[in-house]
Order: sequence, then C-alpha cells, then structure tokens
Amino acid sequence: MSQNRSRPYRIALNGYGRIGRCVLRAFYERGAAFDFRFVALNDLADMASLEYLTRFDSTHGRFPGEVSVDGDCLHLNGHCVKVLRESTPEAIDWRELGVDLVLECSGAYHTRADGQRFLDAGVPRVLFSQPMASEADVDATLVLGVNHQRLTGRERLVSNASCTTNCGVPLLKLLDEVVGIEFASITTIHSAMNDQPVIDAYHHDDLRRTRSAFQSVIPVSTGLARGIERLLPELSGRIQAKAVRVPTVNVSCLDITIQTARDTDAQTVNRVLREAAEAGPLAGLIAYTELPHASCDFNHDPHSAIVDGSLTRVSGPRLVNLLAWFDNEWGFANRMLDVADHYLRTAHRA
Repeated sequence: MSQNRSRPYRIALNGYGRIGRCVLRAFYERGAAFDFRFVALNDLADMASLEYLTRFDSTHGRFPGEVSVDGDCLHLNGHCVKVLRESTPEAIDWRELGVDLVLECSGAYHTRADGQRFLDAGVPRVLFSQPMASEADVDATLVLGVNHQRLTGRERLVSNASCTTNCGVPLLKLLDEVVGIEFASITTIHSAMNDQPVIDAYHHDDLRRTRSAFQSVIPVSTGLARGIERLLPELSGRIQAKAVRVPTVNVSCLDITIQTARDTDAQTVNRVLREAAEAGPLAGLIAYTELPHASCDFNHDPHSAIVDGSLTRVSGPRLVNLLAWFDNEWGFANRMLDVADHYLRTAHRA
C-alpha cells in the first residue's frame, strides 16, 4: 500500500447477514474512530429488504441515523454504499471500486482457494468473519489483544477467528501466564442462530439442528478447541470444548473449567481478570463485573468478554471455574472493525 495516502481507506462488505449488518451499524456508531469508509456491499437480497433490515433490527434497534435508497446506492447518513448482487467474487470489478479491503461476512468461504478467488478478482486483502478450514488456509488468524502485534502488513488473507475464540482466548492466555493451565474444558452456551429452524425442519446433516431453536436446548458441534489451539499452540492437546444452543436471540457465555498448575483461589483469579480489564493490552476488550446480571444485560455490549466474577469458583485448590458473557453479534462485529483498522494501518506502514 502506498506510503502517501490522501484518502480514507475504502472497504467493501461481502455478505450482509447478521454480522455484516452489525459491522456496518457499528461503524456508523463509532465512525469517527476509523480512517476508512464503506463504499460497497455485495448481497443477493433485494434493495427493499436491504434497506428495511438496515433501518430496523429486532436485536439492536433502529439504525442510528438516516437510511434511504437511490438506484443502486444504500444511503447511510448521506453516504452512498454501492449495492452489488453477485453470487461470486469473480463477477465484481473490485479494482474499479478501488477497495483496500473486503470484509467477507457471508461465511461461505473457508479455504485458501476461496480466498484466492477474491485476490484474483482484484481485491488486495480480505478479512474473514469466520475461522478458516485450517491454519494453512489463511495468512494469519487474529484475536485482538492477544496476537495482533504479529501482523506484518504483507498478509493478504486474514481471519478474525470466531466470537467464542475472541471471548475465550484472552482469558485463557492471561490465566496460563499467571497460574498455568494443565487442562481446560469449555462449554459454550450460545444463543440460537440462523442455521436452526424456528420449527422442526429437514435441513441439516446434524440431526439435532433439525429441531426447533426455540423449544429446546440443543447440543451442537464446535471447533472452539481447535481455534484456541491455533492461537495458543502451547495449550495443544489440553483443551476440550462442547456447545449448546439455547432459546434466546442474542448474548452467549463461556463456562470455563481449568485445572491449574499452581494453587490459587477465587480472589486471586478475580483480581487478575479485573486488573486486566482495567489496564494493559486487554483493557477495553474485556470487562469485569460482580453484579447479579442476566444475559440480556449484555445485548449491544462491544467487549469480547465480560467476566462475571460473582460466579468464579475454585476447588481443590487447582480446579477453577469461571463464566464470561459476550454479545456474539455486537462484540464480534466491533472486533471486525478494530482488526480491519489495525490490518490496514499495518499494511500501509509495510
């Protein structure tokens, strides 16, 4: 990227579902913090639906500004975001759009070959909103506050990991440094998602996901352990994870049990987590509370993790259990913006 930049970075969204819409909405809530603007979005939905779902959101409320449509422009606070409706990245002239970065939020692309399709079509760099199929399928997988400093600026395909990874990895890294982690078991308690039916339906190889999202707690598969090991290879072979979906529309939590290498107690664990939330590289990314919260209290919360210190337990004295809340939509969308900003600035300096 040129060292003499006289314009804001130009960003495009590919996919305008839950995460794509949250990313764009979060940008307009925090836009002054970023030296970039959104110039295009690609989604197959019709214009009326795109406008309506931008203007109104059942989980996050009304769009914080003006929304209108004119031709192929979705106008947000007077800015035109050009709307494209192409089913493949090759069908778009990304060079003509002059984009510096595409945020891939469709969730449809998982391999290096998939990413190469964007690069071959003229996209200089891609940030994926999902973990890739393997570590080799991406130049870097980033969790802000943990390993973002390793970015060199030469990477072209980068993953923002997952919402659960962004929640769990900072906490595990911190506790491993302080008390040591011998083994850990994590249960994700996750809100319903759009790959589940409202009523029973034939639609998924995982038979549990054919069941109604709002009538059951439903165990589902998870790649969380694999994702953690990619970011914290020193914990490889020592992490197990499972997940259940629960009948809520948003906000999830991680129930984390750790066998520590050294004796500890709940007060020590909470002090470490509270201090990390107040100062240091994780300040602003994680938060700490001891209030008697319920999940809905964290709707629209931008943190990657909010540790509930009132629920920290230590047995043995080397068996630690803690709970961390996270808004699985809004927190992750905000990290997409933060990582995009860091990615572009690093590339500019390279």
